[in-house]
Order: sequence, then structure tokens, then C-alpha cells
Amino acid sequence: MLTEVNTPEGAETGRQILTQVLSDYRGPVSIRLWDGKLAVGNEDALCTVVFHQPSMLRGLILHRNVVHLAEAYLAGDGDIEGDIESLFDLVCYMRDLKLSWSVKWKVTRLAFSLPGKYHPVKKEIQVTQAKARGHDNTSESIAHHYDVSNDFYRLWLDREMVYSCAYFPEVDRSLDKAQRDKLDYICRKLRLIPNQTLLDIGCGWGALACWAARHYGVRVHGITLSKQQHQYACERVRHEGLEGQVTIELRDYRDLPEDVQYDRIVSVGMFEHIGVANFSRYFDIIKRALKPEGLFLNHGITNDTGWQDTPITHFINSYVFPDGELTRIGIVINAMEKAGFEVVDVEGLRRHYALTLRSWVQALEANREQAIAMVGEASYRVWRLYMSGSAYYFDEGSINIFQVLAGHNREPLVISLRRDEMYAKGCECPPVKGEKG
Repeated sequence: MLTEVNTPEGAETGRQILTQVLSDYRGPVSIRLWDGKLAVGNEDALCTVVFHQPSMLRGLILHRNVVHLAEAYLAGDGDIEGDIESLFDLVCYMRDLKLSWSVKWKVTRLAFSLPGKYHPVKKEIQVTQAKARGHDNTSESIAHHYDVSNDFYRLWLDREMVYSCAYFPEVDRSLDKAQRDKLDYICRKLRLIPNQTLLDIGCGWGALACWAARHYGVRVHGITLSKQQHQYACERVRHEGLEGQVTIELRDYRDLPEDVQYDRIVSVGMFEHIGVANFSRYFDIIKRALKPEGLFLNHGITNDTGWQDTPITHFINSYVFPDGELTRIGIVINAMEKAGFEVVDVEGLRRHYALTLRSWVQALEANREQAIAMVGEASYRVWRLYMSGSAYYFDEGSINIFQVLAGHNREPLVISLRRDEMYAKGCECPPVKGEKG
């Protein structure tokens, strides 16, 4: 714990505030105050929010912003016990809550009487604000998220080190198997055959690049802006004996040579960093780099509103993805068509991402002590909160993820008339050691 539990001073006032604000709340979240007693809900609630400090409640009421609740949790002024994903039921309730002016006045007056003063999150964790309209996919913003620690990510990712949604044939499939299924599914969507060239934009720790080379015989050029991912991926290529097939570079996609073309291009899990204002340049560069009869697969998160200035997006841009920006799938497809692509297949995978995120959170929580030793408690809490919230909103449907397959407009397409080949197994995925078949 980052802070000591306070004396019960002001606990009765806090209980009065929460009784007024949450009088009609009947959800899965309970709230315990700094005197150790419940103010809202039951002891057997799925999730319990613990206020260690009166200032945590004071800041939440006076600023009326759930980011203050999140920041108090990061600072250790509070805790979230149990199923943290259930917390977002309360967040949504508070977002839609309409209080009368008399209640607002009463709880504001009570909040001013609470001891302590709201303070921002402690400096244990770096805060990076996205520049206004500046979602620009820089090496600094990438480092903020991806260069935390390779060992930290290894604690909760699958054995292939895939940091994007898995592909589940059923809900009880292990994450290791589901991620290997996803890697193979992408290769089949791209119709990979031996000796083709594949550009992997935002190649991460090299899982897809090595999978495509090993199982489909293609030559892969992977690029990333993360120094730690680049180092790991290069070592992986050497370890797997793929030096003749896979090249990993620390390179920005905007710096690709203008005279180089590839049979296939794939982008998995980096599209969220591009920024809507940069879509035209992004898709133009990819179209230029794709051979006339080539295929391009774009795998990225979308939402149903576009990127708006809300407390949640503020939290994400401050603590998680400094340059993150989501938009609707229609905007993405429109930008692809304007660049001269013909969209041939679109698949939504949001339920798969909810399952993936829950697996990640479960593994992160199971390795809590190791994670804190590696990155500190505040960073551990950022990832726990961010991934749990993402699982909630993927399940709810306000955010989604799509794989969009496209080729050059008015060019021959090297795909069959039906989808059958995408679901036919392209190769036998080797079992992970310790698993059965």
C-alpha cells in the first residue's frame, strides 16, 4: 500500500455524501470508507471500492470527475478489491446520474467539510499528456507504453508475446492456443505462400513475423518504434534460426523507402496510434508499398462515437496511450477507399478482445508482486485498471476491433469466391510444451 489508512475522522460525513449520491444504486459495487465500514452495498459485492483517505471522496465530489477516482487509486489513496471490471458498472451509473440542485448543494457543502485536500497522483508514475490534435505516433509516445519492461509484459501475455486480441473458437480455449490461432488466421486471410514478401508494421515482439516465416515460408520485414520490442524481436529471430527470412528494424512506417514494394502488408495493434488526421498519409504509404495484386490487412480498435474529450479518454491519453485516438469503422473504411483500396473483407472481433483482456488481467493479478517489483505499484494499477475497463467496454459494445482486408482498387484479387479457405487450417500449429494437442 502506498499510503497509511487514516483515522475515522469525517467518515460519517462521507457516509452521508454517498447515501445522497448513490441512494438508487443497486449494482455489483460496494464502497468502504476509511473507518473500515461499508457506506454503499454489501460485503459480498463483486467489487469493493475502498476509500483510505477522505481527500479521495472530497476530490471526487468537488471535481465531479471519475478520473480523480482513478488517480486516487493510482496514488494508493484507495483500493479496488475483487472483480475490478465490475467497477465500470458504477462508472457508467455515475456518468448518467442526474442529481437535483438541492442534492448537489448539500453534498458539495459536506465535501468541503471533509478533512484533507485532493492531490494529484504521486510522481511514482510518469504522466504524458497528448498534445492537442497531436496524435502523431512518435517514438516517445510509443516508448511510454511499450518500453515499460519486456519482462513485465511476459508476466501476463501468452507464450508467443502477442499484444493484441486472440481468436477464440470457444470461451474456454487457453490464451496460448487462441493467440496461435489468431496468428495463423491472419496468415490465411493474407493468403500467404512461400517466398512472398510481407511487411509487418508495428511488429511488436516479433510473434507474427516469426510465425509467418516459420509456417508459411515468407520473407518478413518487421518494423517497430519500440527499442525494447526491437531488441527482443531480433533476439527471437536469431534464437529461432530465421535470420535468412525475417528482418526486424527500428523504423517509422513513414520512413519506408519509396521504391520498395511487398506482396503482403499487415498492421496489427498499432493503428490506434496513427490519429485520424494522419489516415490519408498512412494509407497512401501502404498503398504505395503494396504490389499491384497484393493484399493488406489492417487490425485496429474502433469505437462508436469517434475520439471525444471525456474523463476516460483523458485518463488514457495521460497514463496509457499518449497518442491514442479511436474513431468509427466507417471513417476507417472511407479513408481506405479514398486512398484507392478495395475492401474485400471486414470482421469484428470485439468479443474476442473482451476474453483476451480478461485473461491478461487474471494473469497480471496472479503475478502482482512480481509486476510491482518490476514497474512499481502505480504502473501495475494503471494496467490493471486500463485493461479491466477495456474488457468492460468491449463487452458492452461501445468499443470494437476490426480486421479489414483490402487490395488495390480495380486490380485482380488473389482470393477465392467464398470465405471457406480462411477457415481451413493452413498449417498444423505445434502444441505449447505442457499442453495437450
